[in-house]
Amino acid sequence: MGDQVVALLEKNGLITAFATVALIMLFSEWLSKRLTQGRLHGSAIAITIGLLLAYIGGLITNGDKGLADITLFSGLAVLGGAMLRDFAIVATAFGADFRTLRKAGLVGAASIFIGVVISFIVGALVAVAFGFNDAVSITTIGAGAATYIVGPVTGTAIGADSSVIALSIAAGLVKSILVMVGTPMLANIIGLKTPAAALVYGGLMGTTSGVAAGLAATDPKLVPYGAMTATFYTGIGCLLAPSILFFLTKLFF
Repeated sequence: MGDQVVALLEKNGLITAFATVALIMLFSEWLSKRLTQGRLHGSAIAITIGLLLAYIGGLITNGDKGLADITLFSGLAVLGGAMLRDFAIVATAFGADFRTLRKAGLVGAASIFIGVVISFIVGALVAVAFGFNDAVSITTIGAGAATYIVGPVTGTAIGADSSVIALSIAAGLVKSILVMVGTPMLANIIGLKTPAAALVYGGLMGTTSGVAAGLAATDPKLVPYGAMTATFYTGIGCLLAPSILFFLTKLFF
């Protein structure tokens, strides 16, 4: 009986992946309410559990796709892939009121460029502090501090080592989790209560997953606005980091 159930789950890998993520989310929400009274959003706990499971999957299989390398959970490779990720980002944007987007105007646009540059500088300084002294590595890690998508895109474009690209992804993940956890805690302090504020916040922070989850814990109605500028942030980062920011970094290193 058990073998038949496992075979059925393996045959329907994507459905199994959805069910696995749903169970993790339910468990994470329960932990959030019981252990933190909702202060730490369930999404942050779920991502932490996901990273831990990915690490365990890598140890068990010695593979490079985390838990998806285990046949039973192979559907996670599709569910967590770029196609569904981009679909979710685009679908989120449809919840935005474009009249509010137009009101953000230059302030919203400026926040994106300011956010990319500040994140890049912070990441680059951290890279230098840890002993990196070549422009390629510094640029890649600085780009990773923008988002974990901009980092590998930049590293691949300018020929960074795979280990440096991995560090850039790690930097982006750390930032995403910090934004996710910190947003609901700081929302009242920084006045994050209106769609216009969410637009600027998404432009400054840039990490779509972190901003979306953080705003969901603050006020779900703000999610489309923050996610909108955060998505543009990723695109601008992918354009600036391997070009202008890389050439500027070469001037100093």
